[in-house]
Amino acid sequence: MASCEEGIVKLRNAAANSQTPIFYIVNQILYPLVQGCETKDQKIVKMCLGVIQRIMSQQAVDQKGARYITDTLWVLMEAGIEEVKVLQSVTLLLTTNTVVHGDTLAKNLVLCFRLHFTKDSTTINTAGATVRQLVSLVFERVIAEDEYFQNKETPEGEVNLEELKVPSNVAPKGLRPCAADAFLMFQDLVQLVNADQPYWLIKMTEMTPTFGLELLESVLTNFSSVFFQHPEFSFLLKERVCALVIKLFSPNIKYRSSLPASIQQATPLDKPYFPLSMRLLRVVSILIQRYHSLLVTECEIFLSLIVKFLDPDKPVWQRTLALEVLHKMTVQPELLKSFCECYDLKTHSTNIFQDIVNSLGAYVQSLFVNPQLMGQGTLSSQPPALLAGMPVGPGVSPQPGFFSRGVWLPVVATFSSGQANLEMLDKSEPPSIPEGYGVSIAYAYLLDIVRSIALAIEGVSPNGEEQPVVELYKGSEEDRKLHQQLINSSWCGLLAALSPLMDASTDESVLENVLKAMQSYASLCGHLDLHTPRDAFIFAICKASLPPHYALTVLNTTTQGTGSTKSHSRAGSQDLNSQYNLSSYGETDYRQQVVAVGTPLPTASLPIGAQQGPVMLTAKNLQCMRALLVLAHCHGSILGNAWHSVLTTLQHLVWILGLKPSTGGSLKAGRTPSDSNAVITTAVMADLPVLSAMLSRLFESSQYLDDVALHHLIDALCKMSHEAMELAYSNREPSLFAVAKLLETGLVNLPRVEVLWRPLTNHLLEVCQHPHIRMRQWGVEAITYLVKAALQHKYDPPLRDNQKLQTLLLGPLSELSSVPHGDVRQRQLECVLQILHSAGETLSHGWPLVLSIIGAVSDHHGENLIRIAFQCLQLVVTDFLPVMPWRCLPLCVDTAAKFGSQTQELNISLTAVGLMWNISDYFYQNKEKLCQSLSGDSTVFPDFPGTPNMPPFDKLWMCLYARLGDLCVDSRPAVRKSAGQTLFSTISAHGGLLHQPTWQAVLWQVLFPLLDKVRSLSNSASNEKVDTGGNILIHHSRNTAQKQWAETQVLTLSGAARVFNTKRQLLQTLGDFPRAWSLLLEFIENSSLSKNNEVSLAALKAFQEILYLNKGSDGNLTSGVTVSASEETDIWGVAWKVWLRIGEESTTPTSEVDTREDLYIPSQPFLTALIQIFPAVFQHITAK
Repeated sequence: MASCEEGIVKLRNAAANSQTPIFYIVNQILYPLVQGCETKDQKIVKMCLGVIQRIMSQQAVDQKGARYITDTLWVLMEAGIEEVKVLQSVTLLLTTNTVVHGDTLAKNLVLCFRLHFTKDSTTINTAGATVRQLVSLVFERVIAEDEYFQNKETPEGEVNLEELKVPSNVAPKGLRPCAADAFLMFQDLVQLVNADQPYWLIKMTEMTPTFGLELLESVLTNFSSVFFQHPEFSFLLKERVCALVIKLFSPNIKYRSSLPASIQQATPLDKPYFPLSMRLLRVVSILIQRYHSLLVTECEIFLSLIVKFLDPDKPVWQRTLALEVLHKMTVQPELLKSFCECYDLKTHSTNIFQDIVNSLGAYVQSLFVNPQLMGQGTLSSQPPALLAGMPVGPGVSPQPGFFSRGVWLPVVATFSSGQANLEMLDKSEPPSIPEGYGVSIAYAYLLDIVRSIALAIEGVSPNGEEQPVVELYKGSEEDRKLHQQLINSSWCGLLAALSPLMDASTDESVLENVLKAMQSYASLCGHLDLHTPRDAFIFAICKASLPPHYALTVLNTTTQGTGSTKSHSRAGSQDLNSQYNLSSYGETDYRQQVVAVGTPLPTASLPIGAQQGPVMLTAKNLQCMRALLVLAHCHGSILGNAWHSVLTTLQHLVWILGLKPSTGGSLKAGRTPSDSNAVITTAVMADLPVLSAMLSRLFESSQYLDDVALHHLIDALCKMSHEAMELAYSNREPSLFAVAKLLETGLVNLPRVEVLWRPLTNHLLEVCQHPHIRMRQWGVEAITYLVKAALQHKYDPPLRDNQKLQTLLLGPLSELSSVPHGDVRQRQLECVLQILHSAGETLSHGWPLVLSIIGAVSDHHGENLIRIAFQCLQLVVTDFLPVMPWRCLPLCVDTAAKFGSQTQELNISLTAVGLMWNISDYFYQNKEKLCQSLSGDSTVFPDFPGTPNMPPFDKLWMCLYARLGDLCVDSRPAVRKSAGQTLFSTISAHGGLLHQPTWQAVLWQVLFPLLDKVRSLSNSASNEKVDTGGNILIHHSRNTAQKQWAETQVLTLSGAARVFNTKRQLLQTLGDFPRAWSLLLEFIENSSLSKNNEVSLAALKAFQEILYLNKGSDGNLTSGVTVSASEETDIWGVAWKVWLRIGEESTTPTSEVDTREDLYIPSQPFLTALIQIFPAVFQHITAK
């Protein structure tokens, strides 16, 4: 009471003097209150503390006052009085002002720590919360202090790290007050966790490592800026915290759950303790995530230690904790990148990122190896009844999970609140880990790693895109190195983990996620040109798309050396036969519903006769097939050589499902069950059109590939097609998949036809040569379909003006002419006919190829091919001569003549001669146009010797005459007759168009050679009766070959004479007319003396014709033409001599009496004609 009264007096005096500081007054008040507390009377203490708290909340306490209060609270703490109120008072003292520093602060903290370790649970919890709050408060003051001084210029204190190495209760000189407190407190927290004596927090009686670790974790989590800003704090982190962590890690690393207890060191410290391990891992997790850049070497050690936690001989809870920690890190792309940069990319460093991923791969594989060791997983030959194969009961679907080698692991929800083991701060014993928890975290962790790697490399997370992606890798050289290292460090481990999960997955959505991760990863590898990992991931999906045994047999031949699988050599056929039986199917198919059964596709890796057994596809196989289709569709640009594995797999699936190629290269299900041997469930029946459409979409998307990628695709298809061809040689039913898809690829890439046309069509031409009929049928189907489509496509510049492109497109069609198989040639010609109907107008430059194809058919190809080819020619001549360049006209004439001379079908020959008349008519009607266009290069025409400067237009006519001349000596009379009539009709009708010198060529290169050939062939013709097989009646005047040739002789001689008659004036202007005149008369003389009456009489008529000129002449042979008298005399002299010889020869009787039947006696008409000629000749030679 006395101190109270004394205090009141002092207060009154102070109030009278306005200069008295407030703190002086407050301290006066505190004395009696402190004394009240020291009474330890519950009632008085309660009242005094209440007043003290009110004073503190008014922020009216200075350092001196704070020390009073602290000492008082310490006394109460030691006496155990009003503990909760004491804690409240400490909190108020420290939070309402910043005057408490140094030892006073330390004493307050120790007070709270000591209350945390009392017996009363309320006090313990309140003290725990207070300690946490105050530890944070100390660091919050540092941040406030730093901010306050941030803009004020303060000299940088030198940090002497050597001094720091010896711990003491004095803070480093460079630290300001708040930072000094925080430094000493943090240093002591580490000392306490390490079970060492504190330097600053003196009078601590007890401390548990678990509580200490929680405090360290909270500081490290919330105040990282302090450690980065102050080197003294970084020093503590590196030197003290890391050493502590490594020491605490030790029992966890040494302990092996697989050893018997008797061998283990029995000391309690050596055995891993769950609460400590868990908190330690939380601290390590923070150190790695927040302080990695400060602690590069230390983090390397920490990460290596965490990876060791995953070893199979560690307790399950320990492995699970490690998984959770690693998972937390792998969701951070930047962290993965820095791991890679700091460790994997450095030459003398551990490949930490690689170790992390590999340990995950080993972990997943271990789950299915020895579940007894793992302490989890149900080892059973039967999965739970509900899960076996099909759902049980209406609307029940199996729980998602993984089933492999008899181990069943369900997928459990891993991240429902507080379930993660790292969050179980209240547990003192390791929790029992639910079955499947490990695999579930690993599964989530895997998907997140792939996502993080994608984010790190591409900056975007992979979305399950369904459209082709055509972006190229855009990173710098530096980036590329880092990104490639991310892949090189992770691919083996990821594949080792994802493959078993894919194989063991029993749930569609789980499998879908795994497949998407694998697709995304394969595409990253491709973008970075890392072919081995890309191929390995793609190969894994391929393998999962086919039944297990079948995949080993089929795929290992195609991709040995991708680095992903060891080559399996199969035993003899006995093994193979048994392996397709249901009973020997691997247990991996246990939970999978078989949805299709088909025949295996023959392959080179299987001996003939080894593949009779059926092949069974599961719903899972088809899901993987869809993933493969999506991968190729969206990421085709990066597949490179892996196209071969992808397409081989798809080819096998298509074969097993019984899909067959149809028009345009798409695949359709066989129309009737007999069309394919596949047995397919209704569920999949509906899917087949979808799969077929996806396949077609895949090849349609090849239009988005760059040129190099497109060549990879075409190479793969060609390689597969070669494999199919090899098999077909041994007469095994070939797969037409590759040929059909080459066609489909060609069709969608017509806009860049130059890029792919040669490799694609060269291969298809090889297919067309194949002895197996189905093989070559599809080869020619593909070529003809492609050529037709290519000619219809709109190009820029237009096809009509692009000679190079027309030649390129028609080349393959033309090369089919060298294929010996009639069925191929028929398709080729049918294609030409269709092209003429649909695209004839555009073929300006393609006519030589078209005509060469039409003309390449010959007698040995048979009537059918000749008929189709001739239809093409008829169409050309009737519709396309006007659009054909002049350079093609000689070829057109030659081609028509070829059909005239073929011997399979007489009507075609006769029609062909008619076509030649049509051609001549076209020449005649288009004289002006042709003369203009023909002025260019004349190399397309044959040479006509003796007439050096013949105009091109005349050469055109000469081609026609020469070809008709050849047909005039055909072996068939009807053809000779038709050709002869046409020849002389065209000369007579259109000969006037020729230049005068050209007539020399007409005489000496067409008419006289013709007369000569006809004469020699007539002389050698047979006398035997012609046998017509009894179905045609022949008049007796034509019943021998000789008599038939007589008709030809008559026709040609009278034709030649008519030409001489009508063109006399023109012919006489030629220099060698007398020579021509003599030669013609020689032919006339020879024929006049023929033993055939018809021929001899016709010869005289021809003689008569050339003597009498056309109307309007005066009877002179040389009328209207100036010729010398001597020439005139010579001409008539020759005629007289010929007439005389004819008369003498024909009327001289034979020397001996000849009674033979074939005795020749000139007929009356002959003699009459001979006499009628006499006056015409004689009047001109009377002078002689």
